[in-house]
Amino acid sequence: MRTIVTTSHKPDPRSVAIAGWAAEVLNTEFVDRSRMSLDDLKIKCNTDNIMVVANGDIKLYSSRGEYFFHPSMSVPRIKAIRQGKSDHMVAAMALQPGDSVLDCTLGLGSDAIVASFIAGPEGQVTGIEAVPEIALIVKHGMANFRTESQPLKSAMVRIQVECALYEQYLAGLPDQAFDIVYFDPMFRHPRMKSSSMEPLRGIVKDDPLSPDAVREAIRVAGKRVVMKENSFSKEFARLGFNSIVGGRYSPVAFGVIEKRGQDYE
Repeated sequence: MRTIVTTSHKPDPRSVAIAGWAAEVLNTEFVDRSRMSLDDLKIKCNTDNIMVVANGDIKLYSSRGEYFFHPSMSVPRIKAIRQGKSDHMVAAMALQPGDSVLDCTLGLGSDAIVASFIAGPEGQVTGIEAVPEIALIVKHGMANFRTESQPLKSAMVRIQVECALYEQYLAGLPDQAFDIVYFDPMFRHPRMKSSSMEPLRGIVKDDPLSPDAVREAIRVAGKRVVMKENSFSKEFARLGFNSIVGGRYSPVAFGVIEKRGQDYE
C-alpha cells in the first residue's frame, strides 16, 4: 500500500521542507493536512500508511501503530561497552576499530549504531534497507536525533544509509569490499514482545535469507559473515553458520562464517 506524506496541523517551515523532500524521495504525493485528522486522510487518500512531519521529526503511521526513529537498545549497549562489558554481536563480528561493516538488513538501525561506535572514525558502516519509508526515517533520524551523548551522535552520523535490496547491492560489490557482512533478517519465529517492530509488520521485507545471498556475502566479506537469529533457530544450520556466539542466557544468538583461513573460491 502506498504511503502519503503530510505535516502537523500548523507546521513550521522546516517541517514543510522536510515533508516535501520525503515525498520526492518516496515518489509519492504531499497532502496538505489542513484541518483533517489522520483517519480522514486515510479515507480521502485510500491508504493506511501516512508519514507525518512535525517539529522536524518524521513518524510513519500504519494500521499496526506508529514508527519513528530512536536509537533504542544501542544506547544501553554502548553504555555497557564503555563500561568494559562484552556485546555478543561485537564478539561475533570480531569487530575492531577501523573495520568496515555492511549491515544488509538495517531495519531500526540499532545494530549498525553499535557497530559504528566500535569501528570508530577510521571505520565504515553502511546500512542497506529495502523499504523506502524505513530507510528515509532512519537516515533522517540518525542525522538529526537530539542527544547529549557525543559518542552516540558520532556513531549515528557516520552511518551511510542506502535504500536497496541487499541481494542486488551485494552483487554489485567487488570481492572483499567489506571486512564484515551482517544479516538480521526477520526471525522465522518472531519475538512478538518486540513492540518497536510491531508497527512495521506487513511493511518490512520478511523473506528468509537465501543460500545464494550468503554465498555472495562470503565473497564480499574479507573477514566474517554474521547472522542474527533466535538461539534455537534451524536457519543457522540451513545456511552454513556452524559457529554460534551467544544464546546461552539470551533468546538471540549470532551465527558466524569465518572467512580468513577458509577456502571459499
